[in-house]
Amino acid sequence: MAYPRLIGALCATTMLVAPAFAQDWPQRQITMVVPFSAGGPTDTVARMVAERMSADLGQQIIIENIGGAGGTLGAGNVAKADADGYTVLLHHIGMATSATLYRNLAYDTLNAFEYVGLVTEVPMVVVSRKDFEPKDFKEFISYVKDNADNLTLANAGIGSASHLCGMMLMSALDVQLVTVPYKGTGPAMTDLLGGQTDLMCDQTTNTTQQIKGGTIKAYAVTTPERLELFADLPTAMESGLDGFDVSIWHGIYTPKGTPAEVNERLSKALQAALADEGVIKAMADLGTAPSPAGDATPEALKTKLETEIARWKPVIEAAGVYAD
Repeated sequence: MAYPRLIGALCATTMLVAPAFAQDWPQRQITMVVPFSAGGPTDTVARMVAERMSADLGQQIIIENIGGAGGTLGAGNVAKADADGYTVLLHHIGMATSATLYRNLAYDTLNAFEYVGLVTEVPMVVVSRKDFEPKDFKEFISYVKDNADNLTLANAGIGSASHLCGMMLMSALDVQLVTVPYKGTGPAMTDLLGGQTDLMCDQTTNTTQQIKGGTIKAYAVTTPERLELFADLPTAMESGLDGFDVSIWHGIYTPKGTPAEVNERLSKALQAALADEGVIKAMADLGTAPSPAGDATPEALKTKLETEIARWKPVIEAAGVYAD
């Protein structure tokens, strides 16, 4: 009858090992997977916070870019990774929209990951080639409606931030534009700069320098309030596009089963990074701001993901455009 004592001993050992593991973590470098190409807006956000988080954790966080399939390839790799805290995912709003965009997703979005916290919400800007005819956003609205068949709307690929914002723009204007998907933000912006495409809707982290340099034209921001960075630009909503509120939020995740203590430690490191003056300034220069400490938590990120899946599901289904 030694089995009950053996089972009890094993359970006790497990209870002791889990906290010890969390206390000793991390013992080596951590890989932060960014499911988009290097140099893109999500990669920019990841590198801003990873360096400061590394300092807080005492171990280096390296960035691994695994692009493809609208961010689902990188997310899928993390979902299958060891749940030991050494592989994390930094993803944007596409984490929520891919749950509907991909009808045969390889993982269950809400149940394949643990949560660390929200990082930032990046505003979007409606932009065009620099010689686009309309002088302001009201003229833009009329012009696009009258010339929809002849205008091209660039995006960085299905599931990208620019694709999602573009869908919302077409829905708000009740038009269908010729969309031109690219393999990443870089080539999409390159063709807009060169005048090969007419329009794009993308994050301030990708558009600010071009807007300031006058190489593209900006018409409106997609947030409820005007941005201090572009105080002269109206919001889409104040210009008559009710409900056109799109910001690209970013969050950090770990594989399902990662110890709660490890996720909490990552969350504390994230909060430290977002309070760092250098990170705050770097984000401000790109038109965004860190999430407050109360949002850089597992609970806040889980709630955000659940809410955003529910919000975008009817928009995507109404458009009838899927990635598979």
